[in-house]
Amino acid sequence: MFFYKIQSQNKQLRAYTLEDGLPQSQVYAMTLDTKGYLWLGTQGGGLARFDGSNFKVFNKTQGLASNYIQVIKASNDTLYLGTKKGLSIKVKDKFFNINIPQVNEILKFDQTIYLLTNDGLYKLKNTTSAEKLQLHSTINNSKINDLVFNGKHYWLATNNGLWKLSAIDTEAKTIEQLDYNDYIGLAVLGSKIFASTFNNGILVIKSQNFEDAYLIREPSRINSISIQNSNQLWVATDNTGVSVLDTETYKVLFQIKNTNGLSTSHVRDVLSDQQGNIWIGTSGGGLYKYFQNSFKFYNVETGLNGNRIYAVHHNQKGLWISNAEAGLMRIDAMGIHDVELPETFSGVKIKTITSNEDGNIWFGSDGKGLGFRGTILSDSIVIDTLKKSKQRIPIEQVITKSFNTNNGFPFDWIRSVYAKNDTIWAATYSSGIVKFGFNPVRDKLSIYKTYSKLEGLEDVYIRDMFGDHHNRLWYATQNGHIGYLKGNRVSHLGQVLDQSISINSIVIHNNTIFLGTAGNGVWWSNDVNFSTFKKLKGTKNLASENVYQFMFDDQGYLWVGSEKGVDKIELNKNNEINDVFFFGRNDGFLGIETCLNAVDKDDKGHLWFGAINGLTEYQPTNMSFNSKKPKLFFEDVKVAYKSIDTINLSTWSNSNKVLQLNPNQNQISFTFKSIDVDHPNGIEYRYKLNDSDWSLWTTHNSQDFSELHYGHHNFIVQSRNHRWTESEPLQFSFYIETPLHKKAWFQWLLIALVILIFALLSLQYIKRLKQKNIIEQERLQLENHLLTLEQKALRLQMNPHFIFNVLNGIKAMASTKPEKMNTTVNSFAILLRETLMNSRKDKISLDQEIKTLKHYIEVERLMAEKPFEYKIITNSKLDTEEILIPSMLIQPFVENAIRHGILKGSRTGQLNIQFDTIEDKLKVTIKDNGIGIYKSQQQKPKTDHQSMALKVTRERLESISGKDALEIKETKQQDGTITGTTIMFKIPLETDY
Repeated sequence: MFFYKIQSQNKQLRAYTLEDGLPQSQVYAMTLDTKGYLWLGTQGGGLARFDGSNFKVFNKTQGLASNYIQVIKASNDTLYLGTKKGLSIKVKDKFFNINIPQVNEILKFDQTIYLLTNDGLYKLKNTTSAEKLQLHSTINNSKINDLVFNGKHYWLATNNGLWKLSAIDTEAKTIEQLDYNDYIGLAVLGSKIFASTFNNGILVIKSQNFEDAYLIREPSRINSISIQNSNQLWVATDNTGVSVLDTETYKVLFQIKNTNGLSTSHVRDVLSDQQGNIWIGTSGGGLYKYFQNSFKFYNVETGLNGNRIYAVHHNQKGLWISNAEAGLMRIDAMGIHDVELPETFSGVKIKTITSNEDGNIWFGSDGKGLGFRGTILSDSIVIDTLKKSKQRIPIEQVITKSFNTNNGFPFDWIRSVYAKNDTIWAATYSSGIVKFGFNPVRDKLSIYKTYSKLEGLEDVYIRDMFGDHHNRLWYATQNGHIGYLKGNRVSHLGQVLDQSISINSIVIHNNTIFLGTAGNGVWWSNDVNFSTFKKLKGTKNLASENVYQFMFDDQGYLWVGSEKGVDKIELNKNNEINDVFFFGRNDGFLGIETCLNAVDKDDKGHLWFGAINGLTEYQPTNMSFNSKKPKLFFEDVKVAYKSIDTINLSTWSNSNKVLQLNPNQNQISFTFKSIDVDHPNGIEYRYKLNDSDWSLWTTHNSQDFSELHYGHHNFIVQSRNHRWTESEPLQFSFYIETPLHKKAWFQWLLIALVILIFALLSLQYIKRLKQKNIIEQERLQLENHLLTLEQKALRLQMNPHFIFNVLNGIKAMASTKPEKMNTTVNSFAILLRETLMNSRKDKISLDQEIKTLKHYIEVERLMAEKPFEYKIITNSKLDTEEILIPSMLIQPFVENAIRHGILKGSRTGQLNIQFDTIEDKLKVTIKDNGIGIYKSQQQKPKTDHQSMALKVTRERLESISGKDALEIKETKQQDGTITGTTIMFKIPLETDY
């Protein structure tokens, strides 16, 4: 059983159906807009916009006149839709509908939009009205299907024939009906006009003479025609799919229909994009993308027994694949063949395939051991009746065998098989490696050696094996170990990546070992002992770090298979990545996720990849990877979270226009996009604001700014596609108005106003302050005068009292000590003269005060009944004549110390007066050894006038030094005995300079 290979090679289609988001399976119209979006018109599902990944649907709910769309045309940012109910014009997200007959085609000539309807030709006037053109009575009432211009004439395809016009207005000089058939479509290629009918073939008009036209009779039942790939005529039919014709020979080059990929042969429209893909819209089968590349795809639709390909191997007899749990298949020039296997391998996963030099096949399975399929030669005897002789002719006999634990093979779970000459190595899942041989003629299995931990194979969980040119069989393990077998010796290199990560694949190329890991990319080493491995890095990254399979092609490219597809890697001489070309589902690699080590290269250099969804063949060609720059545009600009609908973003981008914003609109958001229908997830963006640095590349296609500074701003964004080809930078300028209170002129005006107000207030304040100062000055002068009078009054209060006390003492002497009276009177006269002189002064020198105190103390000593001693000590750097003190300030305290302290005590009296200058103070200390202040007060008669002097002096002192200026305390011994009284006070230090 086989299927011809040509059928599978045409399977280069990817389908988009309702499961992918397509709103309806009948796609009647397609177009690409300037941004790169693919627009689809359906029958009943409305309008769909496709960006390569997602479909966005617009229908009657959004304002579309009808969900049945016949034709779509894009012009700048406007979309024109021909529906069963007329014309719908989409401008941004709004629809404008014009009620005219069903529109079959929309064309633009000389900035005029023409509408081809079921009832003649219309010209669009504006977004709300269209005008019917009066060309010819027959044309005016005909169904117009298509219109082209070849540089000389306009050609009209109608249900009432083919027409040639010199102009499409009422003044046309030539209006000629060339044929009467039902014409569906027109195409122009050079000087040729292709005019297709629905059921009578395609007419090729090469000259002005219509009689010389050539008729292409097949295919029939044509829905549309178009020129693709520069010189191919693609014909969409409703029963045979798409036929591709050579425009010179008019022969069918190939067909795309339900037998080689389409789910239906009813095709409505064909469209090519900028990447060279061709999109096919079908009636009932949805949308298809046809890949014009070097990948050929095989699956159950093209002859395989299953889609999951576990193992791939090529030898001289063809390509061998394990097909899901459906055994082996072989692909050769004749087609796809089922391979007969032993019964034990029915429904078994075959995970590895190899062959020896004789072409015999070995394959390992999950749980059923090892399989063999080979040939042996047996003799056959032929009798020649004429010569009456016998001749032996060898006959090739196919044999199949299975080897497992039931018939002498040590293991049943086989992960990898390697064969060289007559020796085979089988790596198990978890028990090491078996080296053996098999003689198919003698049907003899020989187990040579088993390599496990006892033989030095420290990790027995083998994932892959590879033989080099030095007779070394390399192995890689699940726990990140590698090593090799040579002869019967194991050289185990250990965990060379310094991490316990599965090494899925191992390949040796140009004396360099490459390791493919599960989750950590590709590593390599080319040192002598292969002890140091480096990760494969470069300017670009792999599509995935999960390496399931890899292989070097004949051009030196490294192909890496992953769960996303395959990467074609270009390496430099230092094993660094120069470039990466990724192929996934959108690039024709339809198998998607590759299977572990299911890859091989045939003798033509073709690569074969096994994947979960089928088998893919790659035929190396000089594929052009010159990618066009992606087109970048702004999808939306929002200010304060509201879209700006009043401007056309496409005309504002990269222009001198500046969006004016008020001060409260300092939050702005940009949404931008580049469309790549092949690699929608490969687009990345970066941006910057003003002169800042570019951001990092990211797939995020929007950016928000808040609390922006006032003034002019430039937002710049750039995109790049999966090939890292960068777009032209896109700029949008905006200006945030500065608030009135932050404008310089307003601030200066405000400052000037504040200064003026402050000046006026200051003048008023100064005026009031001056008036207040005058009043205060007058008050202070009055208070000062009163204080002076008070001081003088206090002195006058003291002096009479002092004189009274001395006279009383002299009086007492007259009767008791008349001999001292004369001396006392003389001393008192001197003291009285000094006192009267000092009392007239506010301040006297400390020297004068000390002299007065000495005269007073001498008077007291003369009048005293008991003797006492005194000392006057001065501690100051200043001369006593320079220090000024209030007059008669100290004498009352001295008098009190003598009369109420010393004279009342039993001890020999001792009086110490000390003056100290401390910073800006004059400290006065008066110390006696009398009975103490408290006992003296208890003995003092109520009529004692000394208290009056002390009170007056205290008041004077407080007026000079403030409250609590005077300190009086008793001096005591350690046992508490009173030893006298100490008076201390401080007054401001004054000098006469």
